[in-house]
Amino acid sequence: MTLYDINSLEISRLTTRNYSTSFSLGVRLLQKPFRLPIYAIYGFVRVADEIVDTFHEHPKRELLEEFKNDTFHAIAHGISTNPILHSFQWVVNRYRIDHELIHAFLDSMEMDLTEKEHDQESFKKYVYGSAEVVGLMCLRVFYADDDAGYRKLVHPARKLGEAFQKINFLRDIRSDYSERGRFYFPGIDLENFNDVTKKAIETDIQRDFDEAYEGVRQLNRASRLGVLVSYTYYLKLFKKIKRTRADRIFNKRYRISNFRKALLLGSLWIRYRMGLA
Repeated sequence: MTLYDINSLEISRLTTRNYSTSFSLGVRLLQKPFRLPIYAIYGFVRVADEIVDTFHEHPKRELLEEFKNDTFHAIAHGISTNPILHSFQWVVNRYRIDHELIHAFLDSMEMDLTEKEHDQESFKKYVYGSAEVVGLMCLRVFYADDDAGYRKLVHPARKLGEAFQKINFLRDIRSDYSERGRFYFPGIDLENFNDVTKKAIETDIQRDFDEAYEGVRQLNRASRLGVLVSYTYYLKLFKKIKRTRADRIFNKRYRISNFRKALLLGSLWIRYRMGLA
């Protein structure tokens, strides 16, 4: 790689670490060849998400459209003066990431500019584009030269992204509604959100987790520990949210403490080294 390639990928790595300590931890536990490509994917999705979620004093739609055009220009030409997009085009071109996944992701980001509530169809489309395709991009990196292995794990990879996104929706339900006017779960009256409704959502998420875990177990060893750490972290967060009454879910943003994360990491590392994970 050129110095510019390396510098751009380092910027994506720094972006990942600044925005998500939990995801960064999982990436650091992947074998070394996978780390920079995954940082490049996260940097890309993070910037797009920032445009629609935080650039309130700026023309979001125009910025997102510009970002989209610049993305595909970078991919087509193999270069960008935007280091995040240069990193992303590198991983897209090197690992043969399907452009349909990129279009689906950017379509979901555009939905965040207009859709404040979802029906079942738009919810499914949004979750696919905002989360499932990101898992598929990462899976393509893990199975760059193994198309059969990739295809075998497409369904559980999608389910893992779906579970993560739905937990994010529950965890951020207060800020999404009060700060952005969004409520993602279809067919639910937020004003009458209760334990029965919450339980139904949680049952759906548990099914996603169960199907995803079958794929996590089958991942190649080079990627398994990093993905398993993220899976376990979100599972623990999910269990914490499940123990919370529906009327209290609006009171704070739930998280796992750094101490608890360290304990989880130590336990998983031992199991991994012993061949039990």
